Amino acid sequence: MKPLRTRVKVCGLTRVEDALATVAAGADAIGLVFYAPSPRCVSVDQATAIVRALPPFVTTVGLFVDAEVDAVRSIHAAVGFDLAQYHGDESPQQCAAAGLPFIKALRVKPGVDLLQFTASFSVARGILLDAFQPGVPGGTGHRFDWSLIPPELPLPLVLSGGLDPVNVADAVRQVRPYAVDVSSGVEQDKGIKCADKVRDFIREVRNADV
Repeated sequence: MKPLRTRVKVCGLTRVEDALATVAAGADAIGLVFYAPSPRCVSVDQATAIVRALPPFVTTVGLFVDAEVDAVRSIHAAVGFDLAQYHGDESPQQCAAAGLPFIKALRVKPGVDLLQFTASFSVARGILLDAFQPGVPGGTGHRFDWSLIPPELPLPLVLSGGLDPVNVADAVRQVRPYAVDVSSGVEQDKGIKCADKVRDFIREVRNADV
């Protein structure tokens, strides 16, 4: 069921001040990347500082790419994020093994059966659809063809991939996702968010909800 308003997650936070500005702008969730090759990767200490600084009722998400289950559990125990996000080739069993609520990301390309994929992850809290780019698990800054998304998916849809303040309103109107997820589209540098872009992004989402 489509919510009354589209939720907003801003991913790839690396600084406390950016996280606080993002939440002040109205974000529902923030994402913390625990994937060493990413320029937005945070240490446990960085992530812990961010999570501890946040006010209540903000969902914190830990992003992993084909991480060992013990590593996910260890980072969760130290940081205390609310939800895991798996961006690699993890199976449903691997995602569930850490014992955490999670969402599963899929990089969309022609020929992928989104209904079958979503059904196979029935234990997930939602499915995040991102753009496919060979060798890059996410955060590419590219969008995909939204017409590839079936009108009804059995899990809440989080739309990602190349979203920014210019195109997000069209994305919300066309796809009607449960949530949108942005990272590079609101940055001034990799891992450094621009408060004005974040505010503009969230404003456009809210305008599209009307």
